Amino acid sequence: MKKQKRAKIKTQNEKTSAVILAGGKGIRMLPLTETRPKPLLKIANKTILEYNLDALSNIVSEVFLVVGCKKEMIMDYFGLKYKNLKITYVIQKDPLGTGNAVLQAENFVKGNFIVMNGDDIYSREDIKKCVKQYSVLGQKVQTPERFGVLVSKKPFGILDKIVEKPQSFVSDIANTALYFVNDSIFDLLKKTKKSARNEYEFVDAVTEFSKTNKLKIVLTDKWLSIGYPWHLLDINEQLLENIKTSIKGKLEKNANYKGNVIIGKNTLVKHGVYIEGPVIIGDNCSIGPNCYIRPSTTIGNNCHIGNGVEIKNSIVFDNSKIPHLSYVGDSIIGENVNFGAGTKVANLRHDHGNIKSMANGQLVDTGRRKFGTVVGDNVHLGINTCIYPGRKISANKTTLPGEIVTKDI
Repeated sequence: MKKQKRAKIKTQNEKTSAVILAGGKGIRMLPLTETRPKPLLKIANKTILEYNLDALSNIVSEVFLVVGCKKEMIMDYFGLKYKNLKITYVIQKDPLGTGNAVLQAENFVKGNFIVMNGDDIYSREDIKKCVKQYSVLGQKVQTPERFGVLVSKKPFGILDKIVEKPQSFVSDIANTALYFVNDSIFDLLKKTKKSARNEYEFVDAVTEFSKTNKLKIVLTDKWLSIGYPWHLLDINEQLLENIKTSIKGKLEKNANYKGNVIIGKNTLVKHGVYIEGPVIIGDNCSIGPNCYIRPSTTIGNNCHIGNGVEIKNSIVFDNSKIPHLSYVGDSIIGENVNFGAGTKVANLRHDHGNIKSMANGQLVDTGRRKFGTVVGDNVHLGINTCIYPGRKISANKTTLPGEIVTKDI
């Protein structure tokens, strides 16, 4: 009888908590993660972690954030409460894998709970589906060799095992790393051995958990996976498709916009500016005069975009300046960046092939025909700097006037 009570699924009205893993280094997201943890990266002017906390609101009452790398930044940003969610911080002192990260929450979590990554984005609708039964969220992908995949015996539905980055086809359902389990998984984690990566893998305990609790595979098409910097552009574009026009700033005479545009408070859009939505511009910005902000662009707070500038399909983080006669396309610009006048970002190869970019020591195909640059925080570029497609500039670096950036700096 005791076992049956433990396996009983709580309803959404009963107390359920969530463990969010937010302690990784985010190496593949460099140079953006040199100066911040990956969950604090902003898309459409909102951090990744905020999207997930909003999705959990009124589904759970308390969130346990497992933090490690640059943990103080997350703790300072959110404090002990986010809207109606209580936040408790759980410290992972050593990066010993996802299994070890979840195990740190053992003394805090009782009963059923959600486990999810803090550096991907999940939908509220999917979370509500998952908490109806013990489950794991999966999504069909075209490149299963890049993911851990969920394998089920026929008929499809109950998790049999999870295979990491299979070299031959076993499943095309990617593991999104969102689970609904109970506290018996902590005993399984304590028995888990280190993997070939010398880490304790949560998926190993999940496989064992499913043998007795029959984890249901819940399918979605709403998971937003963020592995590399260019994925921020993909997701930014998707999120901007759903915005509605909100003008809190001021538009001078002959400043115009078309489509859905958000302009924050105390932002001045000067004479001759043309904004083609969807576009988000934050608070306290100065835009123009005579510049062109093209679709799928997000500009953060306290930014200055100068005369004759064109920005297209890009993300500009807070406190950055792109002064006159510059072009930025398909790029991510970090915080407190200053472009020298006349800086140009190339975003297209002459042969129109996919652009490749270095990530974690490997040249990776971005899958994008157009991709510009990724610039870390506090970078200062000399006037008339030219940047080749796919090149990255690390935080705090500079370029000389007229410098041509042909390789990562």
